[in-house]
Amino acid sequence: MAFKLKYTAYNERSILIEWPAIIDEKILKNILLFKYSIENNFIKQTIEVVNAYNSLLIIYEHTIDNINNKIKELKTLNWSLNGELNIKNKHWAIPVCYDNDFAQDIEKYSKEINCSKADIITIHTQPKYRVFFTGFLPGFLYLGGLDPRLFLDRKSVPNLKVKKGSVAIGGKQTGIYPKSSPGGWHVIGNCPVELFNPKSHPPCQIEAGDTIQFYGIDKAEYYEILERIDKSEFNLKPNA
Repeated sequence: MAFKLKYTAYNERSILIEWPAIIDEKILKNILLFKYSIENNFIKQTIEVVNAYNSLLIIYEHTIDNINNKIKELKTLNWSLNGELNIKNKHWAIPVCYDNDFAQDIEKYSKEINCSKADIITIHTQPKYRVFFTGFLPGFLYLGGLDPRLFLDRKSVPNLKVKKGSVAIGGKQTGIYPKSSPGGWHVIGNCPVELFNPKSHPPCQIEAGDTIQFYGIDKAEYYEILERIDKSEFNLKPNA
């Protein structure tokens, strides 16, 4: 499927490419195909290619002398794409403790969406969520596939501090806070596994295009996983 793309000079060293403004897996596949093609064909010219839900930002090493020629070059590359990705996406099972001690907002959230805590957990752990991109914080995963029954606008007044590993819902999205930070999403649980480690390569194992599924654990299992992590006995690995 061919999408109508918009090419814009973002600054003197960057070009922004935009797709239709909807969250869609077909658009994601097209974005990632274009991204990998740019990285493979212009490796000596670019520093970074960053994708979001509906866009690619191409950051070049040097100032772009002729923006029209560079955009034409990108359009030619896009026209040559065959529509298939040769990268096998991975699936990850992510443990989450939904106990009230780790879910500071779940009681209020439950009332606002008129859904019991048990049903929230069941609904939240059913889908396979698609990773569209990472951002906001290093390692913060933007996921598509949240059940509409769990949709709720972000808080009008954000929390000053959201605990590292917090699993939360904001609008039509769910995600995991990779580090402690302010945040306006509704916290419904916590993941004991560290998803971002700047000392690792890559720092975040989970990439755009991958899928994840949450599974519930109790407090004892949560602390057991933390203990295993401290002893280097627990490694998050993708499912076969």
